[in-house]
Amino acid sequence: MSLYQLERDGDAQELIRLLRESDNTEIRARAADLLGNLDDHDERRDIVNALVEAAETDDADAVTAAAVDSLEALGGDAIEQLIASMAGVDFEEGADWVKAKAFTRALDSDVPELRMAAANGLGQFGESDTLPQLIEAFDDGDYRVRARAARAAGSIGDPRATDALEGLLDDRSPAVRREAADALGNVANRQALQALLSMYDDPDERVRRIAVGAFGNFDNGRPVEHLVDALDDGSAVVRRAAVYSLIELLSNVPRQRSHEIRESIVDELSATEDATVVVPLVEILEESTQTAQRRNTAWLLGRVTDGEHERVVEALIDCLDDSDQMTSQFAATSLAQFDGDAVEDRLLDVVEDDARSSDVRAQAIFTLGKVGGQRTRETLESIIDETEDEQVRKRAFSAFSKLGGQAGDVL
Repeated sequence: MSLYQLERDGDAQELIRLLRESDNTEIRARAADLLGNLDDHDERRDIVNALVEAAETDDADAVTAAAVDSLEALGGDAIEQLIASMAGVDFEEGADWVKAKAFTRALDSDVPELRMAAANGLGQFGESDTLPQLIEAFDDGDYRVRARAARAAGSIGDPRATDALEGLLDDRSPAVRREAADALGNVANRQALQALLSMYDDPDERVRRIAVGAFGNFDNGRPVEHLVDALDDGSAVVRRAAVYSLIELLSNVPRQRSHEIRESIVDELSATEDATVVVPLVEILEESTQTAQRRNTAWLLGRVTDGEHERVVEALIDCLDDSDQMTSQFAATSLAQFDGDAVEDRLLDVVEDDARSSDVRAQAIFTLGKVGGQRTRETLESIIDETEDEQVRKRAFSAFSKLGGQAGDVL
């Protein structure tokens, strides 16, 4: 029977027997690898014990590596059992710092897979005292260990790692640069964010995405130019990240600088091809649950796009019913920036829909007071004469007057 069939049948005991008894290194390594896929098996304890034994005693590096990888795949308790056995400590009776110390020792292992697992575990413990050992691992000869150590440092989030993480941004491995950039984004102090500014044009797409995604954490306008440059990136993922960061940036900047940065972003985006900006902005309105993001997006759409995009109009129309009043108001003012029959038609649909709330209809009428034409005047005149909703009537009267209607004729 093949090893693959043993895995499909869930025959853990036969895989364990082969791991322990086979004279063939490839079979033992494959058995160890497959055991790592049986994470919810009834015989999990036997599986973990067998893998720990193989990791500690097998003479073949390939088997040791496969056993460690499988223990990590099985979950934290499994790899902890191996680390505890190697360190000669009882994790069940020790505090987290005891575990962290044992994992720190494993960073000196001759097995790179174990060093990777140790770095990963240290990131989960989040003990700042282990940071010096993790930083030493930034010089590990195996790029996978360097990447895991950088990730762990980012999880800990201690600013003391900033200098060392910045040094990894020049690593020859894209995987290491990605983890370092992500870690610096998590640290997010001024130095860390400054270091990421130069990564917006990294050769690796994922590095660019991570760096650009972190720019939204700035509390000033420094990254605006780079974010606008990223809107021309060859990767749609990077372009989308740039738009999201611009919106996030507007949410983070101090109020006293908000106007200046808003105008800068509007100027830059207005000169950018619409298709690059429209879809990500609309997606934020359609998908985001963060009030600040939605407010800024509703405000921005009316200033960097036009009413020719049906999806933009529909997204803003939907926002008229937003639970946040400011988002609703921004959506109304953005719709008021658009010309064209399509916008007027959709707003009239809202106004004439009695199932809509008074607030939504009033917001739509406010906008029609700025963009409406003859059809709007006729509709508003009818509403003023017939509606029993006082809020809607007052707003209709105001809009009708702005459109040049004779207010006295309809009182």
